[in-house]
Amino acid sequence: MEPFDHASALEGCARGDPASLRRLYDQEAGFLLAVALRIVRRRDVAADVLHDAIMDIWERAGTFDRSRGAGRAWITSIVRHRALKQIRVVGRETELDAAAATEVADDAPDPFAILATSQDGTRLHHCLAQLGAERRAVILLAYVDGLSQSEIAERLGTPLGTVKAWVRRSLIALKDCLS
Repeated sequence: MEPFDHASALEGCARGDPASLRRLYDQEAGFLLAVALRIVRRRDVAADVLHDAIMDIWERAGTFDRSRGAGRAWITSIVRHRALKQIRVVGRETELDAAAATEVADDAPDPFAILATSQDGTRLHHCLAQLGAERRAVILLAYVDGLSQSEIAERLGTPLGTVKAWVRRSLIALKDCLS
């Protein structure tokens, strides 16, 4: 089975082809819902985030440039930004309860397991391993758990300026490692 061509689907969306959006949605909805749920912690809110993100993807597909990055990363970043925006607007949601966690585990693939087994995930894992423990933790708290830099500083008991420097330096190191 050939890997799904996210870039072509996005280019189809940019041309106004609804079938391209349908293929993209059918391919990635479970993964994207899991990404949103990981951040907002409530299935109903995550579903709303996914809906809004799909509309954003449709409307902004013309801005996607395959030479600047992978299509899957582009759509995932839209979902992630939508979820973070939702948290900022409404405030951090309650912790994910056991029933919701079971429900997600039953019908949506674990996005981090999928990433870990992909070629991009293997490269990212290798690059993350090259960061120091504190810097790796900061990146994971920001990009996996969706915490702001202030929340990370509070959680780690580290000055905000230090956290900001770690994030900046870590992102530069990751970019260099991945390119």
